[in-house]
Amino acid sequence: MTQVIAIDDSQKPALAPLIMPNRLLLGPGPSNAHPDVLQAMSKPPVGHLDPAFLTLMDEIQALLRYTWQTENQLTIAVSGTGTAAMEATIANAVEPGDVVLVGVAGYFGNRLVDMAGRYGGDVRVITKPWGQVFRLEELREAMETHRPAILALVHAETSTGARQPLEGVGDLCREFDCLLLVDTVTSLGGVPIFLDRWGIDLAYSCSQKGLGCSPGASPFTMSDRAMKKLQQRSAKVANWYLDMLLLGKYWGSDRVYHHTAPIELYYGLREALRLIAAEGLDNCWQRHQQNVEYLWDRLEEIGLKLHVDREFRLPTLTTVCIPDGADGKAIARQLLLEHNIEVGGGLGELAGKVWRVGLMGFNSRPESVDRLIAALQKVLP
Repeated sequence: MTQVIAIDDSQKPALAPLIMPNRLLLGPGPSNAHPDVLQAMSKPPVGHLDPAFLTLMDEIQALLRYTWQTENQLTIAVSGTGTAAMEATIANAVEPGDVVLVGVAGYFGNRLVDMAGRYGGDVRVITKPWGQVFRLEELREAMETHRPAILALVHAETSTGARQPLEGVGDLCREFDCLLLVDTVTSLGGVPIFLDRWGIDLAYSCSQKGLGCSPGASPFTMSDRAMKKLQQRSAKVANWYLDMLLLGKYWGSDRVYHHTAPIELYYGLREALRLIAAEGLDNCWQRHQQNVEYLWDRLEEIGLKLHVDREFRLPTLTTVCIPDGADGKAIARQLLLEHNIEVGGGLGELAGKVWRVGLMGFNSRPESVDRLIAALQKVLP
């Protein structure tokens, strides 16, 4: 009999029951989940083709349509993080040679550029300084220049805390016979968004931010216009796992096996969406706005400056300028280890210049703000 390799002394802590700290997650995500969501995720699993689970999938679709304000038939949750939903959007929408115009004003605009290029898109880029947004006139000028098949914009740029206005962009895209693709990762559930009214053809999000669930069950939706393009492709979608013609048969009436879904994560997503519907979408959006304005006022009271102009700030994520001479990483680490509060650091061009403070989902409460401000007053030089 072959001898089993033993666990050495350095690995023995892994044999103890799991213990994790109880943090207040006020970074760019994940956010803390509502107790009802945590309880839902602890329910016994069923099979991914069990009639009870198929009913739950239908409920997720209906609740996602409400939260996104859309009637899109193909509205599902991708089994993967928000980045998987982002890639699903690109993989299904972009064919080799398609001109894809991407508005880049932060880190995640650049990620769209990278992904679209990997799927063979002829990628064109327009840029704004990080923290600013595109005006409709600038988008029209770029559309006239590049004549894209797809315009991709980030509604809520997680790296900067800026909200891109989308009113009128869908009409512009239809004028140029172009699909509108929008990143709503940090806006869904916390920022007003009207997919159908605004003419958005493709959108994706995540479960762990404004929805207040664990990561791994990520919203995705396609309009009829986008679905028509998908059905007319000259070649199959290059990514089998994220092919919506296949996934649609699992989520649709056919119920054809595709993969084993993350059962308990879907329980949590369903409960998180139910909580939003029970609160009411208008009330949920208003709560996020009221609490973030309280946060902004308190931050300014203690002498901190904010990176984005107030008109375009997100109610879900705020970029706070690190004071001159302060060690941003050291202060964030002190908040984490001494006060059990997580805030995020800057990405890309804003690395070392800002903290990113999320106030999303269940965490969007005055108590969260008060606890953060009290901790900041203790750790700021």
